[in-house]
Amino acid sequence: MNPLEEGAPTQADPCASSRDRFQRDAIPLSEKLLRRAVGMTRNHADAEDLVQETMINAYRGFHTFQQGTNLNAWLNRIMTNAYINTYRKTLRQPMSFSMDLISAELLAAQSRHAKAGVSAEDQALSGTLDAALVTAVRSLPEVFRDAVYYADVEGLSYNEIAEITGAEPGTVMSRLHRGRRRLRAMLSSPA
Repeated sequence: MNPLEEGAPTQADPCASSRDRFQRDAIPLSEKLLRRAVGMTRNHADAEDLVQETMINAYRGFHTFQQGTNLNAWLNRIMTNAYINTYRKTLRQPMSFSMDLISAELLAAQSRHAKAGVSAEDQALSGTLDAALVTAVRSLPEVFRDAVYYADVEGLSYNEIAEITGAEPGTVMSRLHRGRRRLRAMLSSPA
């Protein structure tokens, strides 16, 4: 038997035992994962994609799985994280429209409703938050306001905020903490 053939036992390949364990233990759980993924995504095709991404991530990190612990829970955590990451990614992508759907009438109507001279940040804040919170956010110093806005409204990570603001990720974490603390203080005060 040729040692390079598939299924041939090799003593020098430690990955073979990991691959065999993954196929034996993790692959049979993919049906359970698919049922849960359908519940999460509400779409069978998206659920299949989510399970596929989960299994790829699980295979890559299977060497970190501790034997004797709950494999199903480990796979579900990977799937939940993949779902959250996908959801956040779709939120950050701009909406796309077909140029056929945009008409002169639609553009004219939009321009009538657009607020002249108001920044996009102010429009986003005023459209999603109540008046007291908007006032509190606007009263923050700019460095704290930017950190809070990018993290809590846009859902960006520390590293992404650091790239945008030109600060270090640790500085962003500090600004975000201090900004949130100031907001809590302003919103909890009886004034």
